[in-house]
Amino acid sequence: MNETEPTPRFFGYGSLVNRRTHDYPNAAPMTVRGWRRAWRHTSIRDVAFLTAVPDSEARIDGLAADVPGGDWGALDLREAAYAKVVLPSGEAIYQIPDGLHAKPTRAHPILLSYLDVVVQGFRDEFGEAGVARFFETTSGWDAPVRDDRGAPEYPRAQVLSAAERALVDRWLGRVA
Repeated sequence: MNETEPTPRFFGYGSLVNRRTHDYPNAAPMTVRGWRRAWRHTSIRDVAFLTAVPDSEARIDGLAADVPGGDWGALDLREAAYAKVVLPSGEAIYQIPDGLHAKPTRAHPILLSYLDVVVQGFRDEFGEAGVARFFETTSGWDAPVRDDRGAPEYPRAQVLSAAERALVDRWLGRVA
């Protein structure tokens, strides 16, 4: 990468929205058209996680940030279950290609500690209206959720306030 090339950027739409889980610079809220979120699982992970699915009618909020020096190594490792796709706006989005993911099952549930991190990030970036949009623009809420708050299994789990936990629980009750 030379000095005239723009700094590469990524668009995160799940846990990367939560700035407490990374230190990528120049992060800013962003909305992307042509994608929606879905809960999925793959053979390389024991639990369900979010992926972006092409959908010409949809749009999702997220966070765009710089990848300093174009060094994608750490982010590629963090997002190892995904393929990197470049958006028309130039940011990279990580998603699981069609045919390589399936709906969550009892054996591959959503971790509540992961969902907590995602919702905390959306609340910080977009307020409670953004949390509502997150739940409304994500499919797969019929997936089982494993409550691991007491012993979080998600490696980037965060401490939530009582109000943040109540917000997650309230929305889960709405979409379940």
